[in-house]
Amino acid sequence: MSAKRNSAIAAALLAVVTLTVGCSEKEQVIVYEQGKYQGKPDTKPWENAPADSLHTTSTWTKGDKTSWEHALNSRTQKQNEYTRVE
Repeated sequence: MSAKRNSAIAAALLAVVTLTVGCSEKEQVIVYEQGKYQGKPDTKPWENAPADSLHTTSTWTKGDKTSWEHALNSRTQKQNEYTRVE
């Protein structure tokens, strides 16, 4: 067999395999039941643990809504251009 014929056969086999794999994808359909939420329930933002102190300057106590709101307000003020101008 010649090298051209071998490469043509290899290219044809590669094309067949590629098309076969591309057509074998499973259908992704969600079965929805009326009135049933199937996702993960959300938690309150202040019930999460604060981020590590390397990437943030504000921390709060986990589960304390007041300290979370204070941290959020201080972060917002640090982004305020009017208070940053000297």
